Amino acid sequence: MDEKETLLRYLRAQRTSLLGKLDGLGEYDIRRPLTPTGTNLLGLVKHVAGVQLDYFGEVFGRPAALEPPWLAQDAEPNADMWATPEETRDEIVQLHRFSAEHSDATIEALPLDAPGEVPWWGDDRHVTLHQILVHMCVETARHAGHADIVRELVDGAVGSRRDDPNIPAIDWPQYRDRVEAAARASVRVRRAGP
Repeated sequence: MDEKETLLRYLRAQRTSLLGKLDGLGEYDIRRPLTPTGTNLLGLVKHVAGVQLDYFGEVFGRPAALEPPWLAQDAEPNADMWATPEETRDEIVQLHRFSAEHSDATIEALPLDAPGEVPWWGDDRHVTLHQILVHMCVETARHAGHADIVRELVDGAVGSRRDDPNIPAIDWPQYRDRVEAAARASVRVRRAGP
């Protein structure tokens, strides 16, 4: 497997993980804000869909056939980070899939050293496909990680998928209590000094 195939495989795995966080949840749970900054599952999917369209479209002179309104210059700040009541789950998931297909077409059509320009990066605006592929692997993984935490807060589900072999079968409440006890004990130890 060459470097481009490897990066694309990892990007696709992160996309799958992110979309999988919506599985089995109702409308309220995929939309509700679970952090002080409003982070929510459907908003993360919507954000990544838009980011993919920009980085693998505009940056390489390959604009998509559609531009979501939240990417317009006059859009409300953070409009890509949450879903309005009128925006459906299916529409946002379909947009994510469309943006992934558009992105994959760009990745497959261009060599890794293909030049691009990221207008919003200022002096660092001149990039290659390789750089943007790495950037988007990191960006998507970061948001998939946010989705991991948000999903755990919604219903306790953990891991990148239901049968994730990296998640041990342990008593989570007991484990959490041990972590909490260790955190409290460390404060006592530090206060006591040497």
